[in-house]
Amino acid sequence: MRPYTPPRELIPLWRDEFDAAHSEGGLFQLTMHPHIIGHRSRIVVLEELLDHISARGDVWYATHAQVARYVWQKASGNGTIP
Repeated sequence: MRPYTPPRELIPLWRDEFDAAHSEGGLFQLTMHPHIIGHRSRIVVLEELLDHISARGDVWYATHAQVARYVWQKASGNGTIP
């Protein structure tokens, strides 16, 4: 079990993870379980994170299906998906 992390301590962790992924040109994927993120105090810090991410201006918000399609197209070289 992980120890409880107060919501305000999450934002620097999430920002650092995003910033590192962004600087590497990589994928930032934040898993949000409803029973954890669904609290008002965590929604507030999630909004702060989204503001931070949006400020970059060059970020692609995508679903898992869109990411999978992108990777498939890059790997196959032909741009078609079976």
